[in-house]
Amino acid sequence: MKQKPIARFEKVLKKFGDNVVLNEFDFEVYPGEKVVLMGPSGSGKTTVLRILMTLEDIQDGVVYIEEELLWHEQKHGKRVAASNAHLRKMRKKVGMVFQLFNLFPNMSVLRNITEAPIHVLKIPRKEAIKRAEDLLEMVGMTAQKNMHPAQLSGGQQQRVAIARALAMRPKIILFDEPTSALDPEMVGSVLDVMRKLADEHDLTMLVVTHEMGFAQDVADRVCMFDHGRIIEAGTPQEIFTTPKEERTRQFLNSVINREDTVTAPTVQPDRDK
Repeated sequence: MKQKPIARFEKVLKKFGDNVVLNEFDFEVYPGEKVVLMGPSGSGKTTVLRILMTLEDIQDGVVYIEEELLWHEQKHGKRVAASNAHLRKMRKKVGMVFQLFNLFPNMSVLRNITEAPIHVLKIPRKEAIKRAEDLLEMVGMTAQKNMHPAQLSGGQQQRVAIARALAMRPKIILFDEPTSALDPEMVGSVLDVMRKLADEHDLTMLVVTHEMGFAQDVADRVCMFDHGRIIEAGTPQEIFTTPKEERTRQFLNSVINREDTVTAPTVQPDRDK
């Protein structure tokens, strides 16, 4: 029997004023799948993550997490807009790692990670601390557990942010260009942590990134966005070596030419044209 998706979009419409970002958007992510979203700025990638995180609402269509409505709920046999209580419940299923870390500056590293499990999940403090310490060890930040974010490098802050997201044990973890705000020498340590998560843990990961080498190594599926829709999707091998769409080839070549550190295969010309 085919697995049911962890997250599912059906005919979703998202607009900012008159700007239509997603139009009748359909998309699914399955348990344990590692999916990379790529495409130019403004193409809708990050909006998908923000909708799942309930940071942006939708104008039409439906979104499900584990087959449960996200932005709606059923009342008296009718689908109605989700209440705040429903949204709070659904947020517990989703973790997100932002571009700019979003750590609490007045809290230690350890408290940044334990705060939500204690106060949102109502986990006993001792258990939350043990969970946080295990995660800090996993991301290589044990020695910094009593420091504050201002004392850490950008790469270290992002590794703490990953641990914080994982502490809630989400059903799906979202990464919104997690290395874009980092100095080049710090990118590798964050990507290494993400590779470790993908290789050693049965996590469902949805990643917006321009790190083509990472996508090649980790992704089960790569989706190319353009103007609010997925114009092409496939394995990294399919997308990076023999993309079908001219727009995909243009985008990949622009990224590879712009970033000398990218280690993705050379995009092959379309031999059918």
